Amino acid sequence: MASAKQGRPARRGRLSGMTHEARNDLDPQIRLFVERMGAAWREYPSLNSVPLAEARRIADQVRGRFTPGGPQMVVTTERMVDWYQGRVRVRIYEARTGKDRPAFLYLHGGGWTLFSLDTHDRIMREYAARSGAVVIGVDYSLSPEVRFPRAIDETLAVVRWLQREGPTLGINPNRLALGGDSAGAAMTVSVGLKLRDWGEPGTLRAMVLNYGCFDAGCASESFKRYGQGGYLWDPGEMQAFWSNYLGNTDPLDPLAAPLHADVRGLPPAFLAIPECDVMHDESVAMGNKLRAAGVPAQTVIYPGATHSFLEAVSMARVADRAFDETARWLEDMLI
Repeated sequence: MASAKQGRPARRGRLSGMTHEARNDLDPQIRLFVERMGAAWREYPSLNSVPLAEARRIADQVRGRFTPGGPQMVVTTERMVDWYQGRVRVRIYEARTGKDRPAFLYLHGGGWTLFSLDTHDRIMREYAARSGAVVIGVDYSLSPEVRFPRAIDETLAVVRWLQREGPTLGINPNRLALGGDSAGAAMTVSVGLKLRDWGEPGTLRAMVLNYGCFDAGCASESFKRYGQGGYLWDPGEMQAFWSNYLGNTDPLDPLAAPLHADVRGLPPAFLAIPECDVMHDESVAMGNKLRAAGVPAQTVIYPGATHSFLEAVSMARVADRAFDETARWLEDMLI
């Protein structure tokens, strides 16, 4: 991973891609998913042993095995969104045509370091088909090449673009939701915080927070229980991802690690929380924090599921259930 020291080349630490044999407390279908994922990783060298660009290529190859199939879109297009620091690529998924449609912006996970629109293609198609919203994947810049808050600012640029150009795409800019998984869930809350602080709390109608990483401490009981291999994580991976993202930023910065933020005034949230996930405890804590601050927050714990379980939708009923429940909630929020 990247060194936190300035003036030295970026250095990668633990970026192993997991995994040991799946544990017995997993849902049987999720256990099979973990085993197949582990077998796929073992076909390649350790990500620590190759350049970062190659590590990303391998990660996309491995995770891409779980994207085929699923809903077909009426149209899928890509656009470049200009903003004052450059351009951001977005991918637009439309399961149906029409005007005045809601939109759901999605931020992929990968510890701010790995993964892409391609690794999360199936996830975004599932949401588009099940919710009726136009789903827009944001190809934000990865770390350690850029660090916090660049990816957040790029996402805000896409939100501004939709406010301006949404009607030309058949999108109602007043019916926007934002969501993501893992690192993408953390950034979702951060974008909501910035919009609130700018006096625009109504810009987003809803947030979807799938197995989010909201605290850089990585010391909860769920980290101790599920961070030792067999649950799509190896020890030290998340600390290394945080180091890539934060650099010299204070790990308690509430915009970077939103479990430390004042979350009053944020949009309603749906939190999909796997039972067997290193981030289980911080996701539960975030749901509790939102409700304590008066934010409507629905938390659903999925038994036997682990981090990234939505990618198992082709083989696991628990992932199918999570998509259905989140999509129904989104429909209600975006009416």
